[in-house]
Amino acid sequence: MQVSPRGTASVKLTDFLALANQNIALAKQQNIQYNPQLLRENLNKLTALMSAKPEVSYIADKAWQLGEREICCRVYSPVPTQALPVLLHFHGGGHMCGSVELYDPICRHLASIGQCVVISVEYRLAPEYPYPAGLEDCDYALRHYQSVLDEVLYQEGVSIMGDSAGGALCTSLSQRSLTDSTLNIAKQILVYPSVDYTMASPSYQSNGTGFLLETPRVQWYFEQYFQAAAKDAELVKRASPLHGEINAKLPSTLIFTAGCDPLRDEGIAYANALNAAGVQVQHHQFEDMIHAYMLLQDLVTEECLTTYRMIAMFLAESTPITAK
Repeated sequence: MQVSPRGTASVKLTDFLALANQNIALAKQQNIQYNPQLLRENLNKLTALMSAKPEVSYIADKAWQLGEREICCRVYSPVPTQALPVLLHFHGGGHMCGSVELYDPICRHLASIGQCVVISVEYRLAPEYPYPAGLEDCDYALRHYQSVLDEVLYQEGVSIMGDSAGGALCTSLSQRSLTDSTLNIAKQILVYPSVDYTMASPSYQSNGTGFLLETPRVQWYFEQYFQAAAKDAELVKRASPLHGEINAKLPSTLIFTAGCDPLRDEGIAYANALNAAGVQVQHHQFEDMIHAYMLLQDLVTEECLTTYRMIAMFLAESTPITAK
């Protein structure tokens, strides 16, 4: 494996990372094993670091009905009487953590700063619902997003956005759109995306400890997601967007990576692959940020706001104006 430089985290994160690393070391010392409930509870604790929750004039919980079950979502619009761009949002969390509620502050910022309609999707999570259950939920939401927008005006077309595992869902759907003309995606926005389940990138070694998200935990997430299929190297590779078809028909893309993230190098590789294929791609790396920095807004406020502003500019570029 090639050598990859280790990142240097911002001093804004020093105390946070010291505490996180202390807790990780204690858990190892006490032989506390990963389990879904524990990791979900730990991720939800980051709510305390997202105290800024902008007022958004329209917020409503909606659902798509599929037989006897529902796919729930939350719809945000800063100006429901104005036709705005639509952004379908898939939260992160290793395909087994995260929720619409945890990401509520993020979606409020997206709607407010981005001046767009945001649909935050509550897709099914592993290990209760392994691959490809969550992906199929997001596929359904993409195809039927208009049905939950009956109370707001919106523009024709839909963009998709996801961070971490949500980025995997976005890129997987974008790849599906290459062979399925009924899947129409205007743009995709990826924040420290997971695009390679083989974990082959060198940053898993260089940034794999000390920066909150550690390589063994990523491995465990993927084992819960794929379950028995996790041992099928070919299936895991086929499920990885970085190893799938990449051509100029993929949607224009905005990618954010973090210099202290074990997923850093695969995000860079995906951006480079898109660029080489002729896709319109913008890539920005926050050199001193860690994975999940968007969930730490109280600590890294300016970096988060810069991310939102760049998303807003990207969505505003050549936005269609047909209202629905």
